[in-house]
Amino acid sequence: MKQVEMTNTQREAQKRQRNLRVRQIVAHSYLWLLLLLLYAPIVLIIIFSFTKSKVFGNWTGFTFALYENLFTGYDRVAHVHVDPNLYHSLFYTLIIAIIAAAAATLLGTLAAIGIHNMRQKSRAAIQFMNSIPMINPDILTGISLFLLFVFLGISRGLATVIIAHVVFCTPYVVLSVMPRLTKMNPNIYEAALDLGATPFQALRKVMMPELWPGMLSGFILSVTLSIDDFGVTFFTKGSGGLDTLSTFIYADARKGGLTPELRPLFSLIFITMLLLLIYINWRADRQAKQLANKK
Repeated sequence: MKQVEMTNTQREAQKRQRNLRVRQIVAHSYLWLLLLLLYAPIVLIIIFSFTKSKVFGNWTGFTFALYENLFTGYDRVAHVHVDPNLYHSLFYTLIIAIIAAAAATLLGTLAAIGIHNMRQKSRAAIQFMNSIPMINPDILTGISLFLLFVFLGISRGLATVIIAHVVFCTPYVVLSVMPRLTKMNPNIYEAALDLGATPFQALRKVMMPELWPGMLSGFILSVTLSIDDFGVTFFTKGSGGLDTLSTFIYADARKGGLTPELRPLFSLIFITMLLLLIYINWRADRQAKQLANKK
């Protein structure tokens, strides 16, 4: 009788193990399929950046010609210059992204500190309002800002695009900094004031070093969002010839195709952001290990 019960128990255990393996296989398969769908287009762009064909998907042989064209601005085979608007759009994209991300990081950090020091009900209400711009579609934010600039009589151009990017990037910085404020010891700031520091000195020398990882994450996220944005930029850039990469690609695609040099440019941007992300994660892991060793 005992042997029969043990046999049944073993069978149930084996059955549970088989079910667990099946669930793990399904979960891993789903994860790899999702990653494939996400990264396959990027991998294809990187692969076809090493061929000279103007038609995407047509492999004509391995070459660095497109990279050479991108850096020199001249196609030696066709004896034509690369579209100068590509470089203008890249320049404005980087300028807007850096300025907007820096301003959003400063404003978002100060806003996060203010929200953190509010009462619980007020804090919850402001955090809810802060999440609304992140949920809103870009086109709604773009149209709203467009109507605001028209109502105020402000000419649209570089300044309005930067303001618009600061507006939609700031909530993400607040979201990045808030967890650091929650983990920080609230007595550190008060202790600095008791020791004779001014509020600005306590903010700069005590709070900012503690909040720096969240600020850095918010800055990088803001740069990425700014480079990626199309809807807000399209409605706030005006008609003065200002273009970012997103609006340049939109106009280029309407002509019937994309400039081949965009493929190596996309590849370099992706690899740069990937290396930056790997470095930040590696640095965060190393700091966490150092703190763990000290404890």
